[in-house]
Parts: sequence; structure tokens; C-alpha cells
Amino acid sequence: MEKQDYNYVITTKVNAEVAFDAISRVPEWWTTNFEGVSQKLNDVFTVYFGDVFVTIKIIDFIPGKKIGWLVTDCDLQWLKDKKEWKDTKIEWEISTNGNETQISMTHLGLVPEIECYDDCKQGWNFHLGESLFKLITEGVGNPNVSTRKSS
Repeated sequence: MEKQDYNYVITTKVNAEVAFDAISRVPEWWTTNFEGVSQKLNDVFTVYFGDVFVTIKIIDFIPGKKIGWLVTDCDLQWLKDKKEWKDTKIEWEISTNGNETQISMTHLGLVPEIECYDDCKQGWNFHLGESLFKLITEGVGNPNVSTRKSS
């Protein structure tokens, strides 16, 4: 059986550079609880949702066309395997056809067979379809604003 990695596609009338720039502004669409840098190849950043965190390294960066993220560490508190995202990849591909730009995000390794799939799919659907879309088209996203819990 072929793996069915999570995929989401946004189509909009902004140019590819605007879309590319918005993806790189992670704290403006995913979560404001953010550390690091997400602007160029080899940058490393961590996003936090309370006690949950995901650390990502940018492994592919072709301006206006493609971004590749590698999850280097994570702690997904609500799962049996708290490292379920570790070593998964998130690929962003941007293409233009006429006056429309298509942004395709595929989370390689986020498949229906894993525990996180349904909750993570719901989260990605919101962050991509609502927050990132609004950042790209209106200039203001709707990121998560949770704070990190003290240890």
C-alpha cells in the first residue's frame, strides 16, 4: 500500500515571492511562541504549543519555489510516541500558472497509520487553510498564541 502523506494545497492570486516570504514568517501564521530563525538554508527554529515543541532545520531553500524542513526534535506530549514527528520532512512547493500561485505543503511521514494523524491533520488544516492563507492574502495570519509552560 502506498503511503498517504498529509498534503494541503493553497491557490491564490498573489505572486510566488509573496507566498514564499509568508511561509518563512513562521511566527506570523503557526505560533507566536517561536525561537530561532526561519529565513534561509540551514536555519533552525523551534515552535512551542504549551509543553509541546517541534524543532526544525531548513534543508532546502530555493526562493520563490521550494522550502524543505526537517524535524530534528519534538516532544508531542499527548502521544504514546512523543517523538513521532522526529525525522519527518515538510516540503513546500510553490508554482505559478497565469495569475495564480499554488502552494503545496506535504508532511512526509504524517500518514493515516500513525497516532497523531487525525489531530495533526486538523491542526495543519487550520494553520495552512486559515492562518497562512490570511497572512498571504491579507497580510495578517492567525497564529497560535499559547505560552510555554514552566518546567
